[in-house]
Amino acid sequence: MCTIETAADEAVTLTSDLIRIDTTNTGDPETLVGERAAAEFVAEKLTEVGYEIEYVESGGKNRHNVIARLPGADSSRGALLVHGHLDVVPADPSEWSVHPFSGAVQDGYVWGRGAVDMKDMVGMTLALARHYKREGIVPPRDMIFAFLADEEAGGKFGAQWLVENRPDLFEGATEAVSEVGGFSITLKDDVRAYVIETAEKGIRWMKLRVRGTAGHGSMIHHDNAVTKLSAAVARLGNHRFPLVLTDSVREFLAGVTEITGWDFPENDIEGSVAKLGNISRMIGATLRDTANPTMLTAGYKTNVIPSIAEATVDCRILPGRLDAFNSELDEILGPDIEKEWIELPPVETTFDGALVDAMTAAIVAEDPAARTLPYMLSGGTDAKSFQSLGIRNFGFAPLKLPADLDFSGLFHGVDERVPVAALKFGTKVLDRFFRAA
Repeated sequence: MCTIETAADEAVTLTSDLIRIDTTNTGDPETLVGERAAAEFVAEKLTEVGYEIEYVESGGKNRHNVIARLPGADSSRGALLVHGHLDVVPADPSEWSVHPFSGAVQDGYVWGRGAVDMKDMVGMTLALARHYKREGIVPPRDMIFAFLADEEAGGKFGAQWLVENRPDLFEGATEAVSEVGGFSITLKDDVRAYVIETAEKGIRWMKLRVRGTAGHGSMIHHDNAVTKLSAAVARLGNHRFPLVLTDSVREFLAGVTEITGWDFPENDIEGSVAKLGNISRMIGATLRDTANPTMLTAGYKTNVIPSIAEATVDCRILPGRLDAFNSELDEILGPDIEKEWIELPPVETTFDGALVDAMTAAIVAEDPAARTLPYMLSGGTDAKSFQSLGIRNFGFAPLKLPADLDFSGLFHGVDERVPVAALKFGTKVLDRFFRAA
């Protein structure tokens, strides 16, 4: 008989195994390496215990997804979708203490790219899916397990493709859980709050293009594309969008005040948010829109002034702010800047209902002094695609973390790692949640 302790141990092993499969997603289909191998690994683990799976190639070279459904006791209820992505962002081994694709288990952590984004959640989910099938455990309602491609490049060849081309795979799903929520933050006196993601900023990945007059670098030029683009990018990068307190952020801050007694006066909201420690960067990024230049491209030779210069900008937009953001953007950049973009919508739901109650109860059962709070994610997840199917989305990948761990800094960072104890804790919490949701 497989116990939940056995499943928790397997979650650690599976997380390590998944990290060892290099699934780097650069955004260029020609440079993909291991997404298919990871999908095949997941498919094998599911079929091994008796699942019938859907193995779907999603419109691109080596883009593969695995979906399995576990029938529940009451199939008339809306199904719960549990989704996770298999791809990761690039990592330079020379910068790391351990090889980013080693999956090393040492010093109480599982190390490697994807340890927190999000092969930890995939490992926990896969371990529980296997546990339920082996033991004949029937959840209260149908569960759909989805292991997806291409999230790190916006999901065009993953969740977005599946929603547009295979919505039947998610038929009946009314609620979903996935990454970047349910982890603990230590506030004061060892008081832990577990933040559950109820909202995400919208994403706009934007390319700016300026055209000028090509010529010899030794001559005077008044129509230099590089100069014009550089000035525009500098204006945008230095611009501060206005502070906006959304309902999600207000509810989070009110919860922190209730727990700690700390005040968050609106005339010094950014200064007071700094009291939150490591998570202050993530919360601070949900107080205003952001537009961060990330890449510049121009020219091909030192003494040739190019006719075209380009830049990419990562824009994150608060719910309800799109029109105002566009207006500010046009004013900052001016009429001579060409713009094209990929845009993904914001996500927002309320922090209430039976599913939220089940999340809270599952955490408190494993950490009796715990509190739960809603929060807005400054980044984005595949929830942006699934909300178009009318699915209510939450971030709930529970982890009980050391107070001094800079968890938010590990996402896409160097020496990404997840505590072994946190993985085991999270597996037990998810088990309680899945059995009650």
